[in-house]
Amino acid sequence: MPIQKVFTEGSKPVKVWADDIDARSQAQLVNLSTLPFIHKHVAAMPDVHLGIGATIGSVIATDKAIIPAAVGVDIGCGMAAARTSLTADQLDEKGLKKLFDQISRDVPVGRAQHKDDRALTDAAEPFAAQLQVMTDKHPQLLKAFGRFSNWVNQIGTLGGGNHFIEVCLDESNRVWVMLHSGSRGIGNAIGHYFIELARRDMERWMIQLPDRDLAYLPEGTEHFDDYVAAVSWAQAYARENRDQMMRLVLAALARHLPEFTVTEEVVNCHHNYVDRENQFGANVWVTRKGAIRAREGDLGIIPGSMGAKSYIVRGKGNPESFCSCAHGAGRRMSRTAAEKQFKPADLEAQTQGVVCRKDKGVLDEIPGAYKDIDQVMANQSDLVEVVHTLKQVVCVKG
Repeated sequence: MPIQKVFTEGSKPVKVWADDIDARSQAQLVNLSTLPFIHKHVAAMPDVHLGIGATIGSVIATDKAIIPAAVGVDIGCGMAAARTSLTADQLDEKGLKKLFDQISRDVPVGRAQHKDDRALTDAAEPFAAQLQVMTDKHPQLLKAFGRFSNWVNQIGTLGGGNHFIEVCLDESNRVWVMLHSGSRGIGNAIGHYFIELARRDMERWMIQLPDRDLAYLPEGTEHFDDYVAAVSWAQAYARENRDQMMRLVLAALARHLPEFTVTEEVVNCHHNYVDRENQFGANVWVTRKGAIRAREGDLGIIPGSMGAKSYIVRGKGNPESFCSCAHGAGRRMSRTAAEKQFKPADLEAQTQGVVCRKDKGVLDEIPGAYKDIDQVMANQSDLVEVVHTLKQVVCVKG
């Protein structure tokens, strides 16, 4: 489906692929479009919803500047998925419950991390030298890290919120593993640290912004190159974190299911990140905040909620979206609103047939708190094509 709305109140247009956008999200998008370094326009995906400063589900191309809060604090958050040779007839309810328990034991979730004797030190080791360079130049980062857990012990861990690990079936009843996570505590610390530096720079230079969370770092200034190095580090760490979790989850399947192979290349894509790209003939910075890259032929993952379908997609390379698409269903209500509106019995009903937590602790992630994933997919038919349709049978959340 083509662009649904265009907002022109700012300095550059805002092009929206959603037909249901609330007033606060619209205001955030217009605020973005007033910034002097926006390239061409701002693109809003079908799952667009309110964020901090920049709207979640937005794609922001910028010339010689980056907005750290638009990248966010879950730097490099994204998805991974792998198709196996297993089929639905090799699964049963008892086995699925064993899988849920095994994955929960092998992959720390929420605020938990690997104990020292199980830390994935070989996976973490390549990241140590560059991290040392960063902290030598920015010793205050060490204080920020101090509020969070050990980055070595957190590699190969899930985190909380909307992060998850799932065992799914596709349209041919083949078994998939799919997971969603990012750069954990250290990415959070890096994000907060540079967001604050950008705010201070704006104050020092007396730059007026429509929202203080749109503080930016211009190329050539004191903190720009350091931020690019730090965010690149965190994005690589997030990718490795997903790779290590995928390895642990596939090992958990191997303990309880017949022998199998991974039959397709693992799909792995960021959806909270910034990268240098050529868009409309210019080399610019492209920030995808809750969006994935969907160049022609790119494979991506668009999850629903813990009771809905998810999709493996192939990009169509639509330049109007800066070759991007939605990263998921997108929330239609806040976590607090979901906890007030729904009860555990609603969660039980909405996750029928899925082995997962069904208690008050994950009520904020109930499917009813999210947009209809099928409508999201219909709204971006000009951005991606569906390759596989997945439905979870196991969901592990933090």
